[in-house]
Amino acid sequence: MTRLSSPEKLECARKDIVSRIDPTKPCISVCAGAGCLASGAAEVIAAFKTELEFHGLTTEVNTKGTGCPGFCERGPIVMIYPEGICYLKVKPEDVPEIVSHTIKEKKVVDRLLYEDPATGTRALRESDIPFYKNQQRNILSENLRLDSKSMDDYLAIGGYSALSKVLFQMTPEDVMGEIKKSNLRGRGGGGFPAWRKWEESRNAPDPIKYVIVNADEGDPGAFMDRALIEGNPHSILEGLIIGAYAVGAHEGFIYVRQEYPLAVENINLAIRQASERGFVGKDILGSGFDFTVKVHMGAGAFVCGESSALMTALEGRAGEPRPKYIHTAVKGVWDHPSVLNNVETWANVTQIITKGADWFTSYGTAGSTGTKIFSLVGKITNTGLVEVPMGVTLRDIITKVGGGIPGGKKFKAVQTGGPSGGCIPEAMLDLPVDFDELTKAGSMMGSGGMIVMDEDTCMVDIARYFIDFLKDESCGKCTPCREGIRQMLAVLTRITVGKGKEGDIELLEELAESTGAALCALGKSAPNPVLSTIRYFRDEYEAHIREKKCPALSCKEMIAFHIDPEKCKACGSCFRQCPAEAIQGGKKLIHIIDQEKCTKCGTCLDVCPSRFGAVRKISGEPVPAPVPEDKRAIA
Repeated sequence: MTRLSSPEKLECARKDIVSRIDPTKPCISVCAGAGCLASGAAEVIAAFKTELEFHGLTTEVNTKGTGCPGFCERGPIVMIYPEGICYLKVKPEDVPEIVSHTIKEKKVVDRLLYEDPATGTRALRESDIPFYKNQQRNILSENLRLDSKSMDDYLAIGGYSALSKVLFQMTPEDVMGEIKKSNLRGRGGGGFPAWRKWEESRNAPDPIKYVIVNADEGDPGAFMDRALIEGNPHSILEGLIIGAYAVGAHEGFIYVRQEYPLAVENINLAIRQASERGFVGKDILGSGFDFTVKVHMGAGAFVCGESSALMTALEGRAGEPRPKYIHTAVKGVWDHPSVLNNVETWANVTQIITKGADWFTSYGTAGSTGTKIFSLVGKITNTGLVEVPMGVTLRDIITKVGGGIPGGKKFKAVQTGGPSGGCIPEAMLDLPVDFDELTKAGSMMGSGGMIVMDEDTCMVDIARYFIDFLKDESCGKCTPCREGIRQMLAVLTRITVGKGKEGDIELLEELAESTGAALCALGKSAPNPVLSTIRYFRDEYEAHIREKKCPALSCKEMIAFHIDPEKCKACGSCFRQCPAEAIQGGKKLIHIIDQEKCTKCGTCLDVCPSRFGAVRKISGEPVPAPVPEDKRAIA
């Protein structure tokens, strides 16, 4: 690659790349994000190459592996351009039909299109699918158009023009002013205004400064940062270099989880490509500005998502937080001023410089501008990555984008903000999703995890699950976090196994107050799942404690499985499938469950034919007496 030494040469290179792109030439884009790869996308890409070669179309049709477009549960996803046809759940055996029908004959393969479950109508294009139609994808929109390993693809859509603009048309103060005007708040969880960190670091007297990308995404069910780095790594790198110019840093780090091998591969490739073209290294684009960047792979500690713990890990020490009486923007890595923002924040920086602060603030609310990416998972019809303007209601995200709750179940709660977030009930579904409103509701934005729960979810057990996760992920450095979380877990576990007692709720509230003295946000916010479930689902706690019942029929120690003798048809399904051999039965004999042998795995309930419905869960009531042997025969 030729190193570009001026803005003029950058534009010449861009024009050359664009001139070689024929917009009418067929292009097959296959999602090659981690989710689709796990569903067989690599095999689909290989099948396309083989099929195109068979038909002699290798030079007539482009194929590319792209980033995640968001609709993960329907992958592998294939887009056919220029028509914009969107095929879902494509398998290698579908490829010959796509090539022969769509590529050669310009016909649509209807069975691979999205089908509306309510109306049965099919959507031809991505923009017609409700999941996409109800989003505003400012950041994710390019993921399915860009070859995630191609710098030319990024340059063709205007890549690094924001950096060129900054270096030759703006002073560092101008850049800072534009970020301040945009009111960009950190997308990593705290929602701290980005410009304040930048300004504090820039004003620090120490001449050595660092800029850092936080890609240590450890929230259960969250994969927003991974998808961005995998799909469009240059946009994050460009934003980081712009931030470095603004604060006066000449070295940066990208801290990414080791469990994200594709993200690590793609960001390292992007750095090498940017270095070869002159966007990283000495005298960038002939501006006199120098900047280098290194990738640091984290060892998977959740606490390293916290700023000071991450910086400690960058120094080669155990990732533990430290007191922030001096901000990391002033004394961070090796005690030098360090600006840390997460992946999505840096990606927004590139767009703000390119399109302007006014464009950015046209989305969202006054206090929370722009869009936000969420990972929508759990008991929801459409799972995947969702990008919506700040201020959209939870109801709109869950019903319009997510498609509601599957299986005719009732919505119960949505947990936002990762393991330290809170659970929000149905009565608050019209709550606008922004930093301040979620905090008022006892939850938080966090990095963008959003877990939907239905009527079968026990809210006490959900609180126990997240506290158990945080107990394991606590570094143990400070007593309020180490001991406070451990004791909360002990109380919650006691309640979920039917041994709760009066005063346990108050004890949980008291323990939650004590963790406020923790060193970092992990300990300070750990009580959120407990306090929010007590606040909105106190009746479930009381049922567990006073009645020894789990209203959701979820806690194993509080339920039993029973076969209704009036409905049992002696089909033998449960008898054959029971892994504990706890079911007694035979031909034309009503089946019964030996409660002493039963492990409460629920297999009998799953395999009992729905037309019979003989197996049911019971809670807080005596186990029915077994049917006498002489009355078990079915007439």
